[in-house]
Amino acid sequence: MGVPRSYERIKAGLSEFMRGDALRAKATRGGAWLGSGSVAEQAARFGRNIVLTRLLAPQAFGVMAIVMSCSAIINTLTDVGHSAAVIQNPRGREQAYLNAGWWMGMCRAIFIYAVIFTMGPWVARFYGNPDLTGLLRVALLSTLFEGAMSPRSILPQKDMRFGRWTAISNGGAICGVILTIALSFWLRNVWALAIGACSENAFRCLLSYILCPGLPSLGWDSRAIRDLYRFSKSIAGLSLLNLIFTRTDIFVLGKLYSTTTLGIYTMGILLVQTPSGFLTNIMGQTLFPSFSHVQNDTHRINRILAEATSWLILLGLPAVAAIWLCGRSLLTVIYGARYAPAFGPLSIAAAVVLLTVLNAAITCLLIGVGRPALHRRAVAVSAVAMLIAIYPACKLFGVIGAQVAALLAIILGYLMQVAQVRGITGLSLTRYAKPFATGALVSAGILIVGAAARFFDLATKPVNNIALGAVTCLIAYALSVPAFVRRRQMAESA
Repeated sequence: MGVPRSYERIKAGLSEFMRGDALRAKATRGGAWLGSGSVAEQAARFGRNIVLTRLLAPQAFGVMAIVMSCSAIINTLTDVGHSAAVIQNPRGREQAYLNAGWWMGMCRAIFIYAVIFTMGPWVARFYGNPDLTGLLRVALLSTLFEGAMSPRSILPQKDMRFGRWTAISNGGAICGVILTIALSFWLRNVWALAIGACSENAFRCLLSYILCPGLPSLGWDSRAIRDLYRFSKSIAGLSLLNLIFTRTDIFVLGKLYSTTTLGIYTMGILLVQTPSGFLTNIMGQTLFPSFSHVQNDTHRINRILAEATSWLILLGLPAVAAIWLCGRSLLTVIYGARYAPAFGPLSIAAAVVLLTVLNAAITCLLIGVGRPALHRRAVAVSAVAMLIAIYPACKLFGVIGAQVAALLAIILGYLMQVAQVRGITGLSLTRYAKPFATGALVSAGILIVGAAARFFDLATKPVNNIALGAVTCLIAYALSVPAFVRRRQMAESA
């Protein structure tokens, strides 16, 4: 009789998880949807990069990095935060607010493209590459497609029902990736990357109207505009500060070194920035609304932050150690031997990415409780540190200096955000920092095993080195994660 009762309890628990409206259930289901979609998208991008690094010269990736960075400048200077404003606003589901958010986004997109179209020749002269004019004008059509997406496509994000949003966001990206690969076989130059970048948002726009139908009306509610603008005003300048931190390396290296060197650097750090984008995207769309739902309950806020941070550290630190152990081999096997010199930037970028992801969880908290101005201050500190350190670091250490500057900048911003959260919620620093010790111990074990294997010449070939890193990382997870789960269950039952 014991087995049937256990079975019924498990069945009831699964049923509650699948249909429950509790915040944890919604966040978990949303994470599952976003995770599966993002894994599919990132797998497609990873496969694309493997193919493209063998079809295109590194110079193409360097030129495209400049194109996307120039685009990011204009995007950030004109960012009005309309999507976040609709999600955060309690009345965001109303048609007037959806319509107001759409017009804010569309007017911004038209303005951005007009500026990009005009500044194209100037950018081309600055970098001494006439192709940049056309590349900018084609690739950045994606801005118009993004602004034109269905006004109702934001509702799945606000309500934490991510099935349709996953199909729109990740489905559009995968279609664009497939088109990029096909164009690369045909064109064999950077234009395949530019057209492919534009097509991703074109597919997203099309899917948004298929899956979330609804057209914007010509008029808009002035009260809704004022409400959304009030929130948007509080994050004004935030995107620009983020841009300074994330893109300054491209601008400086693009001026100091050749586009070939820049292309090798860009593809190297992309190896860890891609999973970082995957994680921050999921957190932004699950933790942000979660914190918004409990913004007046500091106990639940601290518990959500501590649990999310613990998982990120226990999974992230061993992965960083594995990158340090076998990063050169990964670059050689995945991209080819000519990308192996990117190992230095890659090894530092792995640490930068981990801190960025940890910082993103705190960012979700600050924005979710309606305090984006505090986040802006921390990002300003990171941006200033990046501006001060980037040029001397690049001159002193070469391309690896760009990531050294980024590491310094993210450490300062991260520590400032932790202090801000402690002031708002009374976060226990002891509880928050405890997972770092476990993660550091496990990661040290990985590095010791790797050093021993090299001492005894057991992992001299790239494939063997990668296998060693993967196995030791999995063993670390097998030892640390179950112990963490048991401690969490005991803490919840106490």
